[in-house]
Amino acid sequence: MNTRLAIVILNWNGADMLHKYLPSVINNSKVDGVEVIVADNGSTDNSIELLKTEFPNTRLIQFDRNYGFAEGYNQALRQVEADYYLLLNSDVEIRQKDWIVPMLNYMDSHTDTCACQPKLLKLNNSDIHTFEYAGAAGGFIDRYGYPFCRGRIFDTVEDDHGQYDSIVPLHWATGAALMVRSKDYWAVGGLDGRFFAHMEEIDLCWRMRLNGGMIVCIPESTAFHLGGATLNQGNPRKTFLNFRNNLLMLHKNLPESEYGKVILVRHILDFTAAMKFLLSGDAANMKAVFRATKEFRRIRNEFSRTPQRNKECQSTSPISILWQYYINGKRYFTQLGE
Repeated sequence: MNTRLAIVILNWNGADMLHKYLPSVINNSKVDGVEVIVADNGSTDNSIELLKTEFPNTRLIQFDRNYGFAEGYNQALRQVEADYYLLLNSDVEIRQKDWIVPMLNYMDSHTDTCACQPKLLKLNNSDIHTFEYAGAAGGFIDRYGYPFCRGRIFDTVEDDHGQYDSIVPLHWATGAALMVRSKDYWAVGGLDGRFFAHMEEIDLCWRMRLNGGMIVCIPESTAFHLGGATLNQGNPRKTFLNFRNNLLMLHKNLPESEYGKVILVRHILDFTAAMKFLLSGDAANMKAVFRATKEFRRIRNEFSRTPQRNKECQSTSPISILWQYYINGKRYFTQLGE
């Protein structure tokens, strides 16, 4: 059977998540040509035993150590042959039968689209559907590199009332549930393993756009994401990776005409963020921001600049989301065009 789509779940010490959520993925992805695969990133819990006992018919790829999110997926996908990959977090629950069909149909009929995502909703027990922080209805990048979503700006997360059910070009799709055309994934070298985790999917999407691809959210497909399963919001390690990788992403992908100004402004804004942590009594996260900036300066020359092949690609949004959110008080994506 030709594998049309490989749904690949990268697991690290997530036995509880697999037990809870993997059945929903398997049971709602029974479509011809679709295979569900779990790649284990050197887990030390009982993940392997659980997979072999409870999911013996699910293909398992095992690594001897934790490669991180980015390189872990690269290692796994090198062992997978499929037209499309769907990178799926282990803490995602699927409630919609054949949820992947709308995404597959769109990708098949839009060959200029390199990646897409489902509408990502928060996994909770409420009857009200709320967008999930990690991707909502698709992502954008502001002029200084700050990511935001249709349905989520900073910590303001909207309820889903169908307000973002249109299909529009995005800057990035969430790594929690990212469908990508395999040839486009490898055309730009896949995820950057040096990022380890955080911002890696935004960097990948930016590189694919610069290579001529389009990215969209398919709202007919939905997935429910728990979020924060690996590193909680406010964890200094997460802060370090987010700040460092964001600067590296800008370094790699910004056009030359914008590079100097944006990096200068970002250093000022990152210093301000560090001072805000300090004033709130959070010395650990303040230090994480300074370590991120120092690490960026030390290693940035090891990262090649991405060729700007797609001259029509709008690298970033022209707005400053910080200004719009904190100064103009615009908390919702629909207000940004006002």
